Amino acid sequence: MNKYETLVHQLRDQIAADIWQVGEKLPSLREQAISSGMSLMTVMRAYQLLESQGWILARPQSGYYVAPKAGFLTAPTAHQPVQTAEQVDINDFIFEVLQACRDPAIIPFGSAFPDPSLFPNQQLTRSLAKVARAMTPSSAMDNLPPGNEDLRKIIARRYALQGMQVVPEEIVITAGAMESLNLSLQAVTEPGDWVIVENIAFYGTLQALQRLNLKALAVATDPRDGIDLDALELALSTYPVKACWLMTHCQNPLGYTLSVEKKQRLAALLRHYQVPLIEDDVYGELYFGANKPLPAKAFDQQGNIMHCSSFSKSLAAGFRVGWVAAGAWAGKIQRLQLMSTLSTSAPMQLALANYLATRGYDSHLRRLRRELEMRKNSAWQSLYSHLPVGAQINYSRGGYFLWVALPAHLSATELYYRALEQKISIAPGKMFSAGTQYNNYFRFNASYAWDQRYERAVVSLTDLIKQLL
Repeated sequence: MNKYETLVHQLRDQIAADIWQVGEKLPSLREQAISSGMSLMTVMRAYQLLESQGWILARPQSGYYVAPKAGFLTAPTAHQPVQTAEQVDINDFIFEVLQACRDPAIIPFGSAFPDPSLFPNQQLTRSLAKVARAMTPSSAMDNLPPGNEDLRKIIARRYALQGMQVVPEEIVITAGAMESLNLSLQAVTEPGDWVIVENIAFYGTLQALQRLNLKALAVATDPRDGIDLDALELALSTYPVKACWLMTHCQNPLGYTLSVEKKQRLAALLRHYQVPLIEDDVYGELYFGANKPLPAKAFDQQGNIMHCSSFSKSLAAGFRVGWVAAGAWAGKIQRLQLMSTLSTSAPMQLALANYLATRGYDSHLRRLRRELEMRKNSAWQSLYSHLPVGAQINYSRGGYFLWVALPAHLSATELYYRALEQKISIAPGKMFSAGTQYNNYFRFNASYAWDQRYERAVVSLTDLIKQLL
């Protein structure tokens, strides 16, 4: 065993034994080198490996700290492998929650968007100004579906860096990820068709099913491991399924990322039953650790996986630019886009292509991931310290959501209304399921810089939970 591996094992054992507890600062690289008798480079290599494995996290200009221990909830005991919903109707409540988050006086724990101050807004504004000056009367026509050619080539190259062969011709630029997801769903279904979704699922999925008059097959999903593939196969073999819509990375609201093995089996199952996959991957860039996980699209052999993503959660929420690597469905999706929104904003496409050509995006992403990990850690520690006995927190390594379970007899919807009176928002479990088994859960946005205002809001939220108890 190498020296750095010996140190890694020692520190892991110490953290597991609570000698170093969550949130505590480890000895500096120099201090550790002196006490262990190892070189500075050996200690640095050990710390970097521990960081990539999720045991510790680095804070710029501060040092290394013990990361939160991954805590995973289990699904409700009444969970069924497959639940049917022939009619989905949750739009009114979702609209109400989203409208409340628009108030700047509200603490946005219920928001779906990351803190906008995390994005390189000045650089994007400069790119937008530059392309606006250079635009010609033909620019709008040049950026009609499938979208700006330079932007599609940049996206294709980013796939290539992961070893994936996605050609620019199969990429369609859309007005955000929701358009790419909705167009993909529309391309492969007709009203009345069955569509597989997670249980629980992102509310945008349920809204899309409602809008297109589709029926949901909600497949059991574990907060740690993701969708139950045995239950998925049961649904595929029992119902005439026409599409499957799943999140593979940093799932909203649970937070899990599917393992490579599960993605491979998922792709094989859908290939066997000839069911298209709509892969919702808007959080794919927000992983924690050293390596970006491969999407399920990487295991697509027939062009039947539509990989949908956007820049809204990683770079520019207000630009509303997304895409779908649509495989065999690219032509149909282009035609559907021409008949609906016509095209994505030409200035926004051009501005993003200009910014992405500067190579500043990857530096921004590294900073963004480090900052999100620190903020998520701070939020987790605050909730862990204040929540009453019986509440649980699902912590996952990626994204910016925490999934919180209240004691089973409490209503997160009631908590939502009481918290709103105190200018605090949360996202109740009712938003993410057509059923009622998640009424005691809520999603918590941990992307904001932690300060006394947010700490006080958590204390107020905890007081409200205690009142409900």
